[in-house]
Amino acid sequence: MINQELLEILCCPETKADLVLDGEFLVSVDKETRKRYRIEDDIPIMLIEESETLDVEEWQEIMKLYGKAID
Repeated sequence: MINQELLEILCCPETKADLVLDGEFLVSVDKETRKRYRIEDDIPIMLIEESETLDVEEWQEIMKLYGKAID
């Protein structure tokens, strides 16, 4: 599991937006890109080409779950 200290310094490599930890994924708080990066063996895979783009509804649910703005 990623510790809080590391999570605080990580950001989306595409937009530099903050990330939230959602299970085995890091999700960008950027509404435009809605990128999700997987975590394998406690190592975040922060390659843009390996990320996935969430649909708006799924991204909004994740942001609400972690108390992030969705505007």
